Amino acid sequence: MEKITSESKPEMINTELSARRTGMSFQRTRMSADRTLMSVMRTSLSLISFGFTIFQFFQKLKANEVFEGGSAPARHFGITLVALGIGMLILGIIYHVQFMLELRAVRAQMTADGLIHGETRFPPSLTLIIAIILLLIGIAAIVSMVFHIGPYG
Repeated sequence: MEKITSESKPEMINTELSARRTGMSFQRTRMSADRTLMSVMRTSLSLISFGFTIFQFFQKLKANEVFEGGSAPARHFGITLVALGIGMLILGIIYHVQFMLELRAVRAQMTADGLIHGETRFPPSLTLIIAIILLLIGIAAIVSMVFHIGPYG
């Protein structure tokens, strides 16, 4: 491929600039997908933590004999919120992985066709790694809540 300089034909310069803008748009789309996963993580973390707090609050009331009524509905509601948060996080992770694989495939095809340069790396998503860690913490919390074992029991 011929090197583009300031003396190159205007149409060559325009094509080069267009290819660079398209290549950068892949990076912006990748970062947008990470932000979407972060919003899913934020919402699921809120559900998990709120559900766990409700569960623990009523467990402590029952243990200290402050609350004489049945705490089962509140406990079930807490467990349901944690399960909802975990389910939402699983769906968010699946969506993110599918989207990123598709984006990488399109980028590879456009690079192979010479439409973009594709010189920059497409690094693994740190957000995805943190989402998986959050998922494991959520699973540990619900196992602890349901079976009264583990680090949160």
